[in-house]
Amino acid sequence: MSIRFDGKVAIITGAGGGLGRQHALALAERGAKVVVNDLGRAGADGGETPAEAVVREIVAAGGEARANHASVTDVTAVEALVKDTVAAWGRVDILVNNAGILRDKSFAKMTLDDFRLVVDVHLMGAAICTKAVWDLMKAQGYGRIVMTTSSSGLYGNFGQSNYGAAKMALVGLMQTLSIEGAKDNIRVNCLAPTAATAMTEGLLPAPVLEKLKPEAVSPGLVFLVSEDAPTRTVLCAGAGTFERAYITMTQGVHVGFGAGTPERIAAAFDAISDRDDEYVPESGTVQGRNEVGKALQA
Repeated sequence: MSIRFDGKVAIITGAGGGLGRQHALALAERGAKVVVNDLGRAGADGGETPAEAVVREIVAAGGEARANHASVTDVTAVEALVKDTVAAWGRVDILVNNAGILRDKSFAKMTLDDFRLVVDVHLMGAAICTKAVWDLMKAQGYGRIVMTTSSSGLYGNFGQSNYGAAKMALVGLMQTLSIEGAKDNIRVNCLAPTAATAMTEGLLPAPVLEKLKPEAVSPGLVFLVSEDAPTRTVLCAGAGTFERAYITMTQGVHVGFGAGTPERIAAAFDAISDRDDEYVPESGTVQGRNEVGKALQA
């Protein structure tokens, strides 16, 4: 079965280059009308902006696209972006929160301003854009939203405490929004890409970068925003390989509380950590149910 987006409207942030550009081209090729959002401005020669260049590519290939230059951290500009999209095309079906920046340094050397800036762009930018389309998608009874997370958030990476914190926060945002959006057919997922882009230039050797082309990631994005997409999924993608990441919980051990509890935890820590029969809770309330259930059994 071919995945198509005929009649669907997609907004992709940070789509002037790299992953966002490939996402835009991939959705447009399959029939979507695409808003190419990118903060990048025209060069010194006064030529087209990165967003306009991507729009030109899409239109030349027979697709429909519009350029937008709003910052994802600007609430008013993002609201105007959504309003303009609806005025032009009547709806918004897909939102891809892809815009991001890097300010890599070890935590000891990082300024709080650089920590806050990265969190603002990645986390608050995604929240602002999602908030701007949420009521519209609820009214439509249809929406597909993807947050761009990262292995740096899921598993950690030296020098990326700000980036990792923001990227893992997006997983938490996805977890809750997927629950809240379920009744209105709004499916929310995360994509964790490994790709060579302007953000990773100089960080990896050339032979590795050649394998990590952004276009090898976009098929995962296409799947995550399709009509039959899953929800509450963290899909990892790079070099044509796709994995799925989970946040799991072990069965745990009831050791009680009161005097000597820290020592009992230490003694039982291997059993507490035992991954046999670990599972993926359907919501945060499962942890409490498990804990109270074991306490009552004890």
